[in-house]
Amino acid sequence: MTTSPVPDLSVVIPAYNEERRLAPTLDRLRAYLGAGPLAHEIVVVDDGSRDATADLARAHGATVLRNDGNRGKGFATRRGMLAATGQRRLMTDADLSTPIEDLPRLMARLDEGYGVAIASRALPTSNVEVRQPAYREAMGRVFNLCVRALAVPGLHDTQCGFKLFSAEAAVAAFTPALLDGFSFDVETLFIARRRGFRIAEVPVTWRNDEASRVGPMNGFRAFLDLGRIRVNGWRGRY
Repeated sequence: MTTSPVPDLSVVIPAYNEERRLAPTLDRLRAYLGAGPLAHEIVVVDDGSRDATADLARAHGATVLRNDGNRGKGFATRRGMLAATGQRRLMTDADLSTPIEDLPRLMARLDEGYGVAIASRALPTSNVEVRQPAYREAMGRVFNLCVRALAVPGLHDTQCGFKLFSAEAAVAAFTPALLDGFSFDVETLFIARRRGFRIAEVPVTWRNDEASRVGPMNGFRAFLDLGRIRVNGWRGRY
């Protein structure tokens, strides 16, 4: 009996009603990764979509996991990262706002011994080609100040949706995670650091997508979740 080789890389994409944006992303991923040396898998977690997201993903060769209803981006990402089998696991958004061509920058940091490498829009050499609306940038700056004060000091951009974990770091960070909403990034980085994994922040190119679903209410909940992360940490739930 033969066993399938472990992929070098898993790409995990949480998706909710993404039939419009997902096809170009999967085409770009397949073209880029198919031209390189890495054995890879693409895992799309359909978070209760009401459109053809799942069928489209399968037609483009992705492994599809379907949630029973809309559980939240954190839940979908966690499920995908734990179901993935790659030695390294990349989470990315369906719009691919950070181009896959920036992956080698993150891979290089894991080669140096980091457990996690996160894309950042906030470093001096980051290249933000299309900016967010001013109110969202302002909210993001305030949120990051709170993140650094309460959860992960020293990281200037925890919310860019392009993060690479070693398999060991992914399992350690996502298995105990509890948050299903947009603050899951902060929670998993908090857990990874607590478990002893070093985190590298890497400048990347980034283009805002106007179809982003992060609204003011989600932003408000994210601030509340920082308190939940600290309380969960104090209670030993991580």
